[in-house]
Formats: sequence, structure tokens, C-alpha cells
Amino acid sequence: MPASDISLTLVGGPTVLIEYDGFRLLTDPTFDPPGTYQGPHSPVTHHKTEGPAFPVEQVGRLDAVLLSHDHHFDNLDNAGRALLPSVGATYTTVSGAGRLGGHAVGLDTFETRTLRRGDGKTLLVTATPARHGPVGVDAGDVVGFALGVDQPGDLLYITGDTLWFEGTAQVARRFSPRVVVLYTGAAEPRGRYHMTMGSEDALEAAAAFPHATLLAVHNEGWGHLRESQDQLADVFATFGVAHRLTRFDKGQPLRIDLR
Repeated sequence: MPASDISLTLVGGPTVLIEYDGFRLLTDPTFDPPGTYQGPHSPVTHHKTEGPAFPVEQVGRLDAVLLSHDHHFDNLDNAGRALLPSVGATYTTVSGAGRLGGHAVGLDTFETRTLRRGDGKTLLVTATPARHGPVGVDAGDVVGFALGVDQPGDLLYITGDTLWFEGTAQVARRFSPRVVVLYTGAAEPRGRYHMTMGSEDALEAAAAFPHATLLAVHNEGWGHLRESQDQLADVFATFGVAHRLTRFDKGQPLRIDLR
């Protein structure tokens, strides 16, 4: 695939395979079958309603995993956790890296690391702010990621599990990504308040990143998600910005021309 293209494949939930210029990265690995699960560091039980588009064995070689956080089962499950030792680097929160050990790399907010391949190619990986719920709700540390080629954040922004807040707005002021992956679904795992972006947050993102291709993930496959991709698309259409949201279908690679 030429460097002028990026390919993204939605595996399910927050799990996206990213392919760019020979690099292969995976966000928040979740490959377990439907069932009821609880993460090792979380009091919340998660009910998975749909399995992945393909099993973990079909993912193939990975240069890195971009892990928003390790303590919620809908972002890192049993199969995803078993995958991590085979990956060169897992970028995540500082606290998460301490729990995971191994190849986990903890990043502070706006810290940038260079991901290098054996052929000399590089990608810049920058940690971005995330707030996993309203002020006063302690859901543990979370992080998003900005990928860059020539400078930090000029390629792709992955929000991670977050609402739209001053930290995500700061990302828009600092970086100009070509593609933005929004963790949506208006998650309500513990009550009538959102832990991930709903349509109002996604509309804020559309305004803040006026030239980026917007994709929505983490809006299916789990019982605590309250807003589907179709419902989000209806809201965008209602506000006259349907063209800003690109349909992202599970299991079907989406190639985006960056020229």
C-alpha cells in the first residue's frame, strides 16, 4: 500500500487494524466471544453481545498496539491480553504499563515516542488527553493517540475512551490529523451518564477537525452502549453534516486516499 493511502479495518468494538506504509497497528484488542466478563481491575461487569469480525489468529504481524486503557474488559479482553507479548510495543497509560509489564510503554499526556521498523521507516506516537466520563467519576487513567509521519499528529487521531472536553479540544488546536477515529456509543455502564462520546461530542469533534475524515467506532457489540453508528449518522444528517461522517462497516477494510 502506498504512503498516500491508509487502510483501517473495524474488528469490533474499539478494535481497529491500522495499516499505513508497511506499519500495522491495532487499537484496544478485544477478540473474545459474546458473554459476560469483568476486567481484573474494574468493578463493572460487561456484557458482550457480538463477536469480532475475525479471530485474533487472523490479525497477523503487528508493529504496535495502541491501548486506551487496560482495566476495562471492553478495551482489553482475555484474547487481547494474550496477544500483547507477541507485539513489539504496547503504548498505553503510565499506570497501565505498570500493571501490564512486558513490552508495555507508558506515555504521559502529549509525550511522543518514535516507532521504528527494521527497514528504517518511522511513525510518531503521541499520547493525547482523555476523560472517561463526567467530572467526579473516577474510571481510572485513559489515553488517546495521535500518529504522525512528518510531525506529531499529522496522520491519525484515535480518541480512546473519552468525552469531548478541554483536553480533546486541545488536541484539535495542536494537531491536524487527516483521519479521526471517535470512540462513540454513548456508553452507560453504571448509570444515566455517558462514559464515551455521544452524538453531541461527535458533532463537537466534526467542528474542531473540519478537514479530517471522521470514523465512529466502539458503538456496537456491548450491552452498555446506547447509540449505534446508524443513530449517530441520523443526528449528523439532521444537523446537515452527514457528509462529515464516513460509514465504517465491521470487517470491511476502508482505504482512505490521503493525497
